[in-house]
Amino acid sequence: MKYTIEIIKICFCLLVFQIAISCKTAEKAVNAEIKQNYSVSFKDPESHYLEVVLDFENLSSAQTNLVLPVWTPGYYLILDTPRYIVDFDVTDANGNKINWHKKTKNCWVAENGKASKIQVKYRVFANKKSVAESLVDADKAFLMPNTIFMHVENALQNPIKLTVNPYKNWKKVSTGLKPTDESGFTFAAKNVDIFYDSPIYLGNQKVINFKHEEKSYSLGIATPQGLNEEKFTSDLKKIMTATTAIMKKVPYDDYSYIMMEAGGGGLEHWNSQAIFTNGTFDFKSDEEYTDFLNFVTHEYFHLYNVKAIRPIELGPFDYNKENYTSMLWVSEGLTVYYEYIIMMKAGLLDGNEALKYITESIKRYENIEGNKHMSLSRSSFDIWLNFFNNESNAQQTTISYYNKGPVIGFLLDLEIRNNTHNQKSLDDVMRFLYNEYYEKKGRGFTEAEFWQTSEQIAGKSLAEIKNYVDTTAEIDYPKYLKYAGLQIDLSPIKSSVKKDYFFERSFEIKKISEASELQLEIRKSIFKI
Repeated sequence: MKYTIEIIKICFCLLVFQIAISCKTAEKAVNAEIKQNYSVSFKDPESHYLEVVLDFENLSSAQTNLVLPVWTPGYYLILDTPRYIVDFDVTDANGNKINWHKKTKNCWVAENGKASKIQVKYRVFANKKSVAESLVDADKAFLMPNTIFMHVENALQNPIKLTVNPYKNWKKVSTGLKPTDESGFTFAAKNVDIFYDSPIYLGNQKVINFKHEEKSYSLGIATPQGLNEEKFTSDLKKIMTATTAIMKKVPYDDYSYIMMEAGGGGLEHWNSQAIFTNGTFDFKSDEEYTDFLNFVTHEYFHLYNVKAIRPIELGPFDYNKENYTSMLWVSEGLTVYYEYIIMMKAGLLDGNEALKYITESIKRYENIEGNKHMSLSRSSFDIWLNFFNNESNAQQTTISYYNKGPVIGFLLDLEIRNNTHNQKSLDDVMRFLYNEYYEKKGRGFTEAEFWQTSEQIAGKSLAEIKNYVDTTAEIDYPKYLKYAGLQIDLSPIKSSVKKDYFFERSFEIKKISEASELQLEIRKSIFKI
């Protein structure tokens, strides 16, 4: 009797599970039929307001949940986007008012009953100068779609059509979205995720269209003063060619560079990047121009590392809350390392300059007290707490994966090259992750899969380096740098002693005069020095 009851329980659980799966599948099938046609207008841009109209068809539920994301992928901070929605209104196909209420701070519920077609209208106040939010003024508009447009809950896979009605003085548009007609202001995205990941810049920016290696490119520059168009586009091509040489694949048909006015920060997107500039292309020095190219390269390499190659927690996204992962040091830190490698391969940095940038990463990590208190993996997980941590104790208690991440990337590259006699490198890890998880499996990688891949290519355990990621253990720099015939100065800087247990060090890296054949080969393979 005991076993009979257990069997009945098991069968009941299986039945409930099957019903749940069936309901979820049915819900997705129903939502897949929903049509979403959006439009945006700018009646009075000086007021920083824009007007949104959302038309939905083929609704089958008596209530329709409309969701506005509260964060922008790549920008790990909860935003207050819902507070800027005003004059929210819903009508049916005949213009009759439909009641609505709010379910959460970012979810509006339309009580549409039997109405399968509804129109939603509202205005948005957009006055944030940020790569993750939207800004509208008399001169231009920068739209992050996830901060402007709601979507039907559980219908992220649905395509979207967007019509942009620009202000009368705005003649140009820069975006990665696909235009659907000759006007250039009507667009389509195959799903909501791509739509949200496609910023739109409207105004009178300089637009340069060019081809490179059978791909199409658009370069929109808001402040082109001092621009040497031929040189700059040539340098961009060098960067893209060097990146392709490493990854062997190009994950897009077309790509847009959106370069805005003076400001700080940039953000990677599916087939575009949106960055603030110095406000001019009259750079004060060659070094300043090189730093800008590093910045552009960083955002470009994110096409591969975080958009294609990504921690499994970062997609599909939950736009309603924090999406936690301990692997942002891979997505951001290794991208910092690769921006220097790519720039060097592009001929825009020499080996000594690239090594200097890596040295600066070591200094920025090692010469703050926070490295005694926070591990690299925790800096990734806790980024939602520390994205803009300006507290007075921040440097004493936290670290940045932008600093330690490239250091770990460097160590991984050296370890792999040394153990394989320079036959393999970190490049092989990145290519495997791209081919196996992005192309073949269509998903992100787990933490275990990252280390399994790295160890498989290295041909040995990487437990020591993993320990450097998960703890605050002191890094054995001499051991790893010796693989490339390099040595590091660990002597303290006496003038900068802060406490008995903490002092700044030089961390200057130099070549070993008597290096082995393998050491020279590894050093030349990475730095060409």
